[in-house]
Amino acid sequence: MTSAGDRLVAAARVRDRARRQEQREAHYHEARVLLLIDRFTGTRKGLEGLTKLAKLDFLLRYPAMLERLLVEDSIAWPAGAQPTSAERLSVESRMTRYKYGPWDHRYYSILGSLAARDLITYGGMDRAEFRITASGAVAAAMLAETDEWVVVAQRITLLKKHFNKSGTALKTIIYDRLPDAVDRPWRMEI
Repeated sequence: MTSAGDRLVAAARVRDRARRQEQREAHYHEARVLLLIDRFTGTRKGLEGLTKLAKLDFLLRYPAMLERLLVEDSIAWPAGAQPTSAERLSVESRMTRYKYGPWDHRYYSILGSLAARDLITYGGMDRAEFRITASGAVAAAMLAETDEWVVVAQRITLLKKHFNKSGTALKTIIYDRLPDAVDRPWRMEI
């Protein structure tokens, strides 16, 4: 028989584990978005717009969808960047269908966290423009060289080379060429 105190301690442990898991997941998403912004920041401009960020992130998180676009365009994966068989059957982190296609409700907190730590800046009049800072570039370079992130970095380079388009153009590509990603009601997981 357990006492009320034992139940409280057990509940606190469960909450603590859940909080730590949520924190690990947040760091993972922040790292991926940091790498995206780093690769898409040039000397004159950064990654322009939340729509573009979300669509590029979708193609990064769903490599099987990216692979379909590459095959249609006769583009080869860089050596070692191809999706594994497990990646072809699963998704690293689900997104939801929203107004303009794939979306993740965490973008605002991810971007805010990166900006608060001086890893990125953002601004812009018509649409947000995300730029890497000097300290963010150092962090992204170190991250991209780790075993855990090297493939993601290669895939982002591929995205920059072949899919460096406006958010609207990327949205159109996804709607036209990957209709199964958007053929569901709003807020439904993809």
